Amino acid sequence: MKIGAYQFAVTNDIAHNLDIIKTAVIKAAHEGIRLFVFPECALTGYPPRDIENSSAVQFHELTLAYEQLQNLVNQYAIYVIIGTITRKDTKYFNSAVVFTPHQEKMFYHKRALWGWDRDNFSIGNNKGIFEIDGLKIGVRICFEVRFPEFFRELYKEHTDLNIILFYDVSDYNDAERFELIRAHIRTRAVENVTYTLSVDTIGPYQTAPTALYDKSGYPLVELKKNEEGMLVYELETPELDFGEQGRRQISDWLTTD
Repeated sequence: MKIGAYQFAVTNDIAHNLDIIKTAVIKAAHEGIRLFVFPECALTGYPPRDIENSSAVQFHELTLAYEQLQNLVNQYAIYVIIGTITRKDTKYFNSAVVFTPHQEKMFYHKRALWGWDRDNFSIGNNKGIFEIDGLKIGVRICFEVRFPEFFRELYKEHTDLNIILFYDVSDYNDAERFELIRAHIRTRAVENVTYTLSVDTIGPYQTAPTALYDKSGYPLVELKKNEEGMLVYELETPELDFGEQGRRQISDWLTTD
């Protein structure tokens, strides 16, 4: 399966974000990408950096954006995962929406909430596991990368690819934070013997990579940070090597209930 990710400067303007996303989806479809992902809150902007709070989201405009994206997904037969803000009754969620050709949208709601997340969102309660073309895909959002437990959940479900959506930025070029988060992502890949794809917004300064790491945590492709661009990779499922077999066997033992 050919997979892809797109990093760009997310704003508070749904229409502006949508235009960038739609253009990228069409380009991805022409590249033969089957699964394409965007950052956390890519459609809406992230509160309070881009918008004052979750209730400031124009949900009518967001609904129309979903309709346009669903039409695009149907037209190009491509799966798209995008960060957004959702609302149910009086609760708001930091969500990943999964667009599937000619099917209903699916969602994952972020659970590791702290700081601005806790100020703006409620905790989700679903597993974040989706099936695409016979592959099990696990989805996590930003701060959840700091907690191995969220990824052990995915390991127990035998996911083939884990995806992490980020809105992790700084007001200055914080290279140390970037390398720390990069190390977290690579470790989650290693300890769960699972391909791991990450995608971040780029401004003001990007502090998480848009990249794909293999089952041993080695980078297969990494985009240059702070620049808009698209990651493309033909994902294959080769046999586990000797070290991967060992980690899988011991992980199975450790996660046996």
